[in-house]
Amino acid sequence: MTAIDKTVSSDITLGQLLDGLAAAPKAPLVFVYDGRPVKAGYHVTEVKAGAFSALDCGANPETWSEMFVQLWDIDEGGRGHMPAGKFSAIIRKVSDHVRLDPAAKLTFEVSDGSRAMALYYASSPRLAEGRIEVILAARPASCKPRDRWLTEKSAAANSCCGPAMISSKCCA
Repeated sequence: MTAIDKTVSSDITLGQLLDGLAAAPKAPLVFVYDGRPVKAGYHVTEVKAGAFSALDCGANPETWSEMFVQLWDIDEGGRGHMPAGKFSAIIRKVSDHVRLDPAAKLTFEVSDGSRAMALYYASSPRLAEGRIEVILAARPASCKPRDRWLTEKSAAANSCCGPAMISSKCCA
């Protein structure tokens, strides 16, 4: 693991999170959201998994699996941040009762008990200064047809024979 990257480039899956935590199971696990770390006494109050079917704004059918981890951001009893291995054990315990897909989209629901719960997606875990940090970024609304179009446009522009590369030798 490398130094902390304060940006979140893309969603990680449940499997990617657990793989990252396995590297240092005794290290404190610190989630960082809205520019600050969760309090040391945070709780994992709920873990839920769902399979979703929807119709997007372009009338395209969509299906995906998603896992929600609810964090209660409180400081209770002078405890330290939970070890990464304990978080993984909580997820394993849930998997004894609920089918968890390692490839599921991962969403964190975070609240301090006073503010409304907010939704976040997570960066890959990073080991720094003896602890594992997972940076959470607000999960924005999106337009799936537009997102697909932007991805396709980017892929075409960066391909060997994309519009910027027409005169390239690889396209001859």
